[in-house]
Amino acid sequence: MHDLPAISTIAQTIQLAIAPVFLLAGIGSILNVLAGRLARVVDRSRVLEELHANSEGEEHQRYVRELRIVDRRMRLANTAIALIVASAIVVCGLVALLFITQLAGLAFRVAVAVAFVLGMALLVAGLVLFLIEINLALSYLYVREELLEREERSWLRNHLK
Repeated sequence: MHDLPAISTIAQTIQLAIAPVFLLAGIGSILNVLAGRLARVVDRSRVLEELHANSEGEEHQRYVRELRIVDRRMRLANTAIALIVASAIVVCGLVALLFITQLAGLAFRVAVAVAFVLGMALLVAGLVLFLIEINLALSYLYVREELLEREERSWLRNHLK
């Protein structure tokens, strides 16, 4: 009969795996947010493509500028998603590696540490790209001056005094 690991060894392994499993839950939430942002950017690109086709002059140039920004945002979001998914895959491998090393009595401590560091590095890289995408979106988020009707407001303010 095979030597089965003690119940305490299995319980200890489950305790070790809890932190990476919580990390996976957090990664899932981040992916949900990123997917939502990406969907909104894709929807905006479709609207801009229609407007672009029916525009001329300065208006056309505005749509071209915004389409370029939207394209960059989509690439950033896609890359961020890929990095964060890669992080999740590495963390899943880490959980499996924890069980394999504990249950088989293998000394792969370095591999476990490397997997954790790699998972964190991929997550950080994805989050940095996410932050860049957010800043890009905010830096080009403005209301065109001609829509603000500032002269009319100042006239109104002067005459209401």
